[in-house]
Amino acid sequence: MNLTRPATKQAATGSLIGLALGDALGRPTEFSDVPRIIDWYGPWRQLALPGNGRVTDDTQMTLAFARGIRTAMDRGVLAPQRLAEPLREEYIDWLRSPENNRAPGNTCLVACRLLTTDVPWQDASQIHSKGCGANMRVAPIGLVPGLSEEQRAGAAQLQSGLTHGHPTALAASDLTARAVYLLAQGVDPAGLVGQLRSYALDNRSRYHEHWLGDLWTRSQDPSALHFVRRGWDECLAVLERLDAVQRTADPELDPCEYTGDGWIAEEALATGLLCFLLFPDEPLTALRRAACTRGDSDSIAALAGAFAGAHLGADAWPKEWAENVEYRSDLLTFGALWDV
Repeated sequence: MNLTRPATKQAATGSLIGLALGDALGRPTEFSDVPRIIDWYGPWRQLALPGNGRVTDDTQMTLAFARGIRTAMDRGVLAPQRLAEPLREEYIDWLRSPENNRAPGNTCLVACRLLTTDVPWQDASQIHSKGCGANMRVAPIGLVPGLSEEQRAGAAQLQSGLTHGHPTALAASDLTARAVYLLAQGVDPAGLVGQLRSYALDNRSRYHEHWLGDLWTRSQDPSALHFVRRGWDECLAVLERLDAVQRTADPELDPCEYTGDGWIAEEALATGLLCFLLFPDEPLTALRRAACTRGDSDSIAALAGAFAGAHLGADAWPKEWAENVEYRSDLLTFGALWDV
């Protein structure tokens, strides 16, 4: 596929800022249903960014992954062991940080505590978890220029595997990174779901042993092939649901009604994508729709923001929003590093 990223778009900056803005917008609405959100905060199309721009662990772990990538690539070509070691350190630093007080997911906490020990990371991985913590943080690898398809996919799955080892978590992380990458490269949003389905079908029988090692043996699957197909098939099922409704969904209806509440990785991908695809050229509307949902609103909105920012670039976000989001300096640093 020969795609050229527009030189002035600043897709990496747009995507990372968008992720954090979605996270901040969805933080106060998470754990509430839509009627209660509207009762507390007003009509969904008018949701305002909280004054302090405070984010959750979604943005914190996105930055941890970004730092792990940067360290690995400073040491040479991106490769499994070169990424796994600094990423493990970053996840442990996040675990121990006093700022880790944003209702982090239990899977991440359990796995990261195990990562502080001497066990191989595959033994720390929570093999039965496919929570959205696997892919709410994966956007950076979709933004790094110059990677091969194998590097991008392998790194996306590895970063999931350190905490969420379920095959659907791995596949959903791969697909989320792929969506960010394609949008950054200029793919038309109208054809995005079809491209993701084709990608899933092409990779349905591929286990990235070079990146994942023997992770699959911690499951109850009889083979690596059975393991990986199980994950891709669950992702294909939700992509089929998304494909069926993306052009007909009622934007006034909670998107979770169509593609799920987003607590698990494949639903977070699909519902975040649906919110973006409902409003591909109205990024704030997409974020507001994603934040006003009954499900995992901060993660859904974070993903919608990552997709919208990758598609439209840094100019997608109003200055008064972008300047007030937490961790802005760190986000801009990685954006500048990867914008080409």
